[in-house]
Amino acid sequence: MSTFEQEEIALLRNRIVRLEAQMDFLYRHLGTTFVENSHETDDPRIVEAIKAHRMIDAIKYYRENTNVGLAEAKSAVEAMRSRLGV
Repeated sequence: MSTFEQEEIALLRNRIVRLEAQMDFLYRHLGTTFVENSHETDDPRIVEAIKAHRMIDAIKYYRENTNVGLAEAKSAVEAMRSRLGV
């Protein structure tokens, strides 16, 4: 690999580091996190309630969507919270 290519790779790595730092700043500023493990089928109301630590609301929304019992909804929401890393 030539010196030019090595320098180009180093510049790109530095740029990625700066971009990641900027994204981290924006997430902290907005009070949110990046969630890679979210699913298309996740109800945004449930996800938002989980992120806001409003577990009762999240369980309520889950029960409204699925018509399951309280224990099953609580278990499902806790699993979702764990998957989302909240």
